[in-house]
Amino acid sequence: MANRRQELLDAAIAVLGGSGIRALTHRAVDAAADLPAGSASNHFRSRDALLEAVTERIIERERAIWEEIATTAAPTTPAKLAETLVEAARQVAGRHRDLTLARYAILLEAANHPPLRRKLTDGGARVLAWFLNWMRIAGSTDPEREAPLIMNHFTGLVLHQLANPDPGFAPTAEITELVPRVIRTEEPS
Repeated sequence: MANRRQELLDAAIAVLGGSGIRALTHRAVDAAADLPAGSASNHFRSRDALLEAVTERIIERERAIWEEIATTAAPTTPAKLAETLVEAARQVAGRHRDLTLARYAILLEAANHPPLRRKLTDGGARVLAWFLNWMRIAGSTDPEREAPLIMNHFTGLVLHQLANPDPGFAPTAEITELVPRVIRTEEPS
């Protein structure tokens, strides 16, 4: 039963990523999962229940991506942190494009749906904790101030790539120039 639920949620992510929030219906999820009509509505009785469950699944899948990156990256300098972010940008805008598009669709929906907003805020806290730790390891003396500057730039780069796909997507120059400029490795005098 849990596998069927997960299969339906992954299909819902594919629908969101491929066609947007308006396309997310129980019927579309059933078709994307190649399951009989009514399968999604048996697990998620309402659209709100489907939205909340797919939000949780997006968070779960993104957490797994960040955990994989976190276990392989050791950003001990601003330059190494920039390299890690370049690779993350390529992954979320490339291999995990549908998942990232689904997250952005849910983010917009959350503006008018407070339960989704709470789930996203709670889910993002762990990624933020990793990123703040990476900032400290890279030498930041003020990660709480500097992290949003870098992450908002990162988010903008990814959003631009998703909205206007460039087959030669190369965020290296922008990220490797920005990160060392933002991270203070010494206390101001």
